[in-house]
Amino acid sequence: MSSADTPAVDHGQDAAADVRRAEAALVARAVDGDRDAIAEIVRMLQDPLYRLALRMAGRPAEAEDATQEILIRAVTRLATFRGEAKLLTWAYRIGVNYLINLRTRSPQEQRELSLEEFGAGLTDGLAAEDYRGPRAALLSSEVRLNCSQGMLQCLSREERVAFVLGQVFELGSAEAAWILDIAPAAYRKRLERAKKRLGAFLGSACGVADPRAACRCSRRVEKAVALGRIDPAAPQYATHPVSPGGRTVLEAEEQMIRLHDVAAVLRGHPDYAAPSERMDAIATLLRSGQFPLLA
Repeated sequence: MSSADTPAVDHGQDAAADVRRAEAALVARAVDGDRDAIAEIVRMLQDPLYRLALRMAGRPAEAEDATQEILIRAVTRLATFRGEAKLLTWAYRIGVNYLINLRTRSPQEQRELSLEEFGAGLTDGLAAEDYRGPRAALLSSEVRLNCSQGMLQCLSREERVAFVLGQVFELGSAEAAWILDIAPAAYRKRLERAKKRLGAFLGSACGVADPRAACRCSRRVEKAVALGRIDPAAPQYATHPVSPGGRTVLEAEEQMIRLHDVAAVLRGHPDYAAPSERMDAIATLLRSGQFPLLA
């Protein structure tokens, strides 16, 4: 057989198969009661699930609570894992189902705030010049990160999760549709609707997405502080811990500026890490015998 007749080796598929086998073995150990395997699974899932919860719930405190519940649900259901998807994808499915039905509502959801109303609020109290006070760059980043969270909260939960999975987490339509338990075509329609709404909003209101738009993060600082939207003494997002080796605030902003599109603006958050104190508490709960682990 000539080299031209030799079948090409798909190393990507081989690597994916290796990952699946390793995950299946890890889950099997956990189901058999191996506490080290359980701890490893929690470490694998905690930061991605926290980032999902933060984008859906809007605020760190609510995201921490949601992440704890999602992790406990995932770990106590490991016996049902069949390897039909990657372990994280499987956990995302559990997380999305929980978050879409979350009873706690963000302030924007409580007010049923539309993107149009949100955009009108951005021009109210906009300063004529950039903020030059203490920690100016940090607070400008805090405004941007807070604002992009607010934009997402103006979408319906179904649109929000479609956008987060496809445009923020950059999952393919087949994987995202499996997470949502809908047909890929239905997912693509939902994603397109969310992209269209956010694109129209950002193009008309956000100076980061379109320099012709009026709003500038650095000119919203004083108004955001006055409204209590950001706390200059304790920024929630700009100083939030990130995962080891993950993108920092600066790196996320550099990527956002380089890409300069709607998805980049909403994707331009650092790779937030789940708070270590809460994750330690989850580990303690899982060891406590309070939950029927893996039954």
